[in-house]
Amino acid sequence: MVTVLFQTWWCWGECWSSLPGLHPLGAVDECKPAGVHVVTGTPEETANILAGLQKEGMVKRLPKYDNCWLARTDPKDVARVESKTVIVTKNQRDTIPIPAGGVKSQLGSWMSESDWQRAREERFPGCMSGRTMYVIPFSMGPVGSTLSKYGVQVTDSPYVVASMGIMTRMGTPVLQKLAEGEDFVRCQHSLGRPLPLKAPLVNSWPCNPEKVLISHLPDLRQIMSFGSGYGGNSLLGKKCFALRIASRIAKDEGWLAEHMLILGITNPQGVKRYVAAAFPSACGKTNLAMMKPSLPGWKVECVGDDIAWMKFDSQGKLRAINPENGFFGVAPGTSDKTNPYAMATIAKNTVFTNVGETSDGGVWWEGLDPPAAGVTLTDWHGKTWKQGSSTPCAHPNSRFCAPAAQCPIIDPKWESEEGVPIDAIIFGGRRPEGWQYFH
Repeated sequence: MVTVLFQTWWCWGECWSSLPGLHPLGAVDECKPAGVHVVTGTPEETANILAGLQKEGMVKRLPKYDNCWLARTDPKDVARVESKTVIVTKNQRDTIPIPAGGVKSQLGSWMSESDWQRAREERFPGCMSGRTMYVIPFSMGPVGSTLSKYGVQVTDSPYVVASMGIMTRMGTPVLQKLAEGEDFVRCQHSLGRPLPLKAPLVNSWPCNPEKVLISHLPDLRQIMSFGSGYGGNSLLGKKCFALRIASRIAKDEGWLAEHMLILGITNPQGVKRYVAAAFPSACGKTNLAMMKPSLPGWKVECVGDDIAWMKFDSQGKLRAINPENGFFGVAPGTSDKTNPYAMATIAKNTVFTNVGETSDGGVWWEGLDPPAAGVTLTDWHGKTWKQGSSTPCAHPNSRFCAPAAQCPIIDPKWESEEGVPIDAIIFGGRRPEGWQYFH
């Protein structure tokens, strides 16, 4: 299976012949890693990855919880970088409406094939020198489902490997599907900090903020990401694949890839309906997907909190899957008051990024109750922090990355190969300011 994967991988270069001026070049040839590791996804492998990250100072174990870890990033690498996220197509009109002269499009960023090729040549050659290239075979959706899609990501970040193991179905089962000839999306990612380092790292976090570029090539079903280790830029199965590339695949194949939660709701009479809901990031999708109803007799169960892939079945019923395997949620504001089920979900097997740390080996962020007497806080920069400080303890975009199966109200059909039947879709938005009643 590994041989089949590498034969497929090394043939990637043949795709480039369809673009002018591009020379066939395999990922190993281009990035020149010191070694290659094909990820199998076993618990032993994951434990070794985390142990290596701890040794490098990129994560630390949180002894208050079971198998939980804390990462602090370079302060210049804390979020998705929309201004450096591009879609590469032959014609600009294939990506975005062409704006008037001097006006910047608000609907995405297009890059020409020639400009992208120059940008690639400035970044990727030799970018993994001295580092290990990890080859991650992964599935978006349950392995074997007709609604699922496969991907292979190469990366020089073990943090990405650990996180992809939570967010996707990763490893040997996917290798078996690829050996059977299943198509897959090609994902190439590098931190952009080859060894030996030319400058010291901040927080032991390799990245290259000045050269960040997250590029999508929908015609080739390919993603190329450089310079950032942050989740949305480096976990290429998430927004890059599950929304951007998948929306193009969906257009070509006749289905939908949407930024939507999926939940099941059962009334007191036992009638259950499934609902999808679309809100922008940080508008409460996770809280709604894990709602604890206050009305007696009602029950909510979570299928997914972020992305829905939907397709009409042979009977004309719209069905949906959550293509992800985990939750990559915003930590600040999450609490036992706002989302008790999320708090239960993240109590084990979770990677926290840029949250505060308690002196008794736990985590803390704005929205949680103050820690117990005698427990001190360290902020996301690694500095002592006290209540009332002018800066936040946790970064506003700090995250938890936790397995979805751990959610106490995960829906029994959340991994159904045929998907759950969608009965309603809710659309929401973000107000620029608050509102109030007038009498």
